[in-house]
Amino acid sequence: MWFVNFVHKAYFLPRRKQMRFRHMSVLTAATLVGALLAFRPAATEFGKITLPLGIVEVQSAGGTDWARAKVRQPVFSGDKVRTKPKSRAEITLNGGGKVRIAENSELELTEASVTPMKKDFNANLNKGKVWVAATAAFGEKKNVAVRTPTAVAAIRGTKYRANAGDKESQILVYEGKVDINTPENLAKMRREDLQKRQQQGGPPKFSLAPVQTIQAPTQVAGPFEVSLEEWITLVEGMQINLRADGKYHMFEFDKEADAQNPWVQWNSDQDSQK
Repeated sequence: MWFVNFVHKAYFLPRRKQMRFRHMSVLTAATLVGALLAFRPAATEFGKITLPLGIVEVQSAGGTDWARAKVRQPVFSGDKVRTKPKSRAEITLNGGGKVRIAENSELELTEASVTPMKKDFNANLNKGKVWVAATAAFGEKKNVAVRTPTAVAAIRGTKYRANAGDKESQILVYEGKVDINTPENLAKMRREDLQKRQQQGGPPKFSLAPVQTIQAPTQVAGPFEVSLEEWITLVEGMQINLRADGKYHMFEFDKEADAQNPWVQWNSDQDSQK
């Protein structure tokens, strides 16, 4: 109503004052529109890029352009980080921990939830390789989940690496425990949990609930003979190769041979520099 009265009064102003009023109105409107466009909910900081080696680029959430990453540059949920050939990147997580990205890789930072005693990070490894090293402080709960096209890995210990492929992904555990499942099963469990809680009248709640723990050294049935239908927990020294059809092969990997991998060597050196 105030705006109608404002315009009504302006209509009966002298011509010179009307021109001045119109000019002021345009400026005011532009300012208001600019302020509305600039107002966006603040995204949670995922961490900072502490080591961009070679060509490392960041795409901001909702954007289409890629910009060269800078040292100590904050990255947020919704951002993407990619590396070119002969390039690597390290992200120091908000609250502690490291995620390192190998060459020719792309990592989408989907979610970050950080409180003093609980920290959850979720990311999609669209292609390439990552190394996750995230030690929880005493009394703290920390979860770093990486989703590949064929697998979901959620750390409950300290250290693992993931290789993403369209048809097959690999997860290797170096310290602690990692829960493994398929994206399809995870989505199904979330839907079932949501339906169950809606029927009970309670709020939806989903938590990682491993069903089967494989202790190393153990050789699980031959390659790709069974499908992964529940959460499986891998312990130190175990590797799982998980295909797009849900079938998997799990075994103890050769630590000596693995230690000769340049990507493993570099990450081990970085971890030792704590």
